[in-house]
Amino acid sequence: MARVTVEDCIDKVDNRFDLVLLASHRARLISSGAPITVDRDNDKNPVIALREIADERFAPEDMREDLIHSLQKHVEVDEPEPEAVPAMTPSAAKNLADPEASPDIQFDRMTEEDLLRGLEGLVPPVETEEEGE
Repeated sequence: MARVTVEDCIDKVDNRFDLVLLASHRARLISSGAPITVDRDNDKNPVIALREIADERFAPEDMREDLIHSLQKHVEVDEPEPEAVPAMTPSAAKNLADPEASPDIQFDRMTEEDLLRGLEGLVPPVETEEEGE
């Protein structure tokens, strides 16, 4: 088979710049171990990529999508995020500012001693040499 030129591929991919991007992307895929769909014929990877494009082994739209996906660092999913906290109404904000005004809101009070006792239960005490003797 004769070597492929850009003229053989331009009717498959209209823009020459797109053709270069798609062929270089396909050549990189071949270099990384992707299977070849045409005979190698002792050709280098860019020529094989152009021959695959000329033989219409891959749809240009699919190759374009694969190229775009490979260049993206972070793919963002278009799903709405659930609200972590419901929106606060002005009356609720007023109630938080003055806890005496609303009997519905209760706060737990803890003394410093209760806090220290609770923290002592979480972390095991560290033995020093003085305590061990």
